[in-house]
Amino acid sequence: MQGAVAGIVIFVIFMALCFMTVPIGISIGAACVIYCLLGGSVDMNYITTNMFTGCDSFPLMAIPFFVLSGALMEGGGLSKRLVNFFDAFVGHKTGGLAIVCVIACMFFGAISGSAPATVAAIGTIMAPSMIERGYSKGFTMALIAASGCLGTIIPPSIPMVMFGVATGTSISSLFMAGFLPGISCGLCLIVLSVMTSKKNGWTGNGLTFTWARVGREFKDAIWALLVPVIILGGIYGGIFTPTEAAVVAVVYALIIGLFVYKELDLSTVWVKLFDSAKTTGTILIIVATGTVLGRVLTLEQIPTMVATALQSFTDSRFVILLVIDLILLVVGCLMETTSAILIIAPILTPVVAAFGVNPIHFGIIMVVNLSIGFITPPVGANLFVACGVGNIKFQELVKNIWTFLIALLVALVAITYIEPIAMLLPNLFS
Repeated sequence: MQGAVAGIVIFVIFMALCFMTVPIGISIGAACVIYCLLGGSVDMNYITTNMFTGCDSFPLMAIPFFVLSGALMEGGGLSKRLVNFFDAFVGHKTGGLAIVCVIACMFFGAISGSAPATVAAIGTIMAPSMIERGYSKGFTMALIAASGCLGTIIPPSIPMVMFGVATGTSISSLFMAGFLPGISCGLCLIVLSVMTSKKNGWTGNGLTFTWARVGREFKDAIWALLVPVIILGGIYGGIFTPTEAAVVAVVYALIIGLFVYKELDLSTVWVKLFDSAKTTGTILIIVATGTVLGRVLTLEQIPTMVATALQSFTDSRFVILLVIDLILLVVGCLMETTSAILIIAPILTPVVAAFGVNPIHFGIIMVVNLSIGFITPPVGANLFVACGVGNIKFQELVKNIWTFLIALLVALVAITYIEPIAMLLPNLFS
């Protein structure tokens, strides 16, 4: 079994298992094993060895620590103080609470690196306040779900770490490149939210703006606001690597949660450790099996075949980026982000490189595409988290999510075709 036949066999087995609701990591591994048993080019020893070596990576160590730091910061009260601070600034304006929701998600994204975690942390705080002020439940939960996507676009970002590991691209450069795209996505959501709020007469929080209140909330939130400065400043200042930054984030979260805000206790820490271990275990199973799949596909020359097919289809950079965006949007609807990156990034990165697309720019394009997948059925993890947080029916949430999906697609088009949005900061500081 070689070449295209092997690729088709693996794909069919993988999709069949996914539709049977087999967990994604198990589906990938099972597809590789069945391919091997059916006469593939590798044996079982190759699969087991590469599962181990796929997880034996220093950059991958950042993932469990970023997962844990986000959990500790949410439990330690940092997310609540971020919301209060931004509410003091813009909460009084028409659509102010919606603006606060988007900005708070952007900042919490710079803490957690996870989209579902951002929805859970900010949603539990913002949803009751917005609904109390007259915002419809459908709009509120759709906004929170869409804003949660910023958690994987604003650095530090777990998908960016995965892209760096899968393609050998600098994770620090990916983090730097994610700032302006993340802000662009946030601005699109803010503009849509303000327009919708004006149309429906949704006013602010009912409080009068005062600098005294801003000062009080800033004093209370200063330790939370310092998190992105410490983590990203340390990385770009050459003080520590992204992996070491994740460890620093965990230590910082423990200190602030236990001794400054005093909202963490040992029992809460234990729960957060347990939950983070489960999340990390799930991710690493996907990493292990996804690494094997990527290497098997490479041995069967699937990336070369895909590259040849796309290059024969068109020689236009504009068209090839459009096609890849469409492919990634569909993949984001059907596949979990980590596995999608591990499988697809090594295949498509050489393709876009042949059209002159910088790997860092492509990494951001891919992360934004797959982040939009968090709010597109049927996989849409943010949608399910938002349903749980807001006690809303899935159908009602999906009915309200489409306008936010369009706003993020507008940002995606700009990020795809206006390269400086992603590359300005990496080029400036390279």
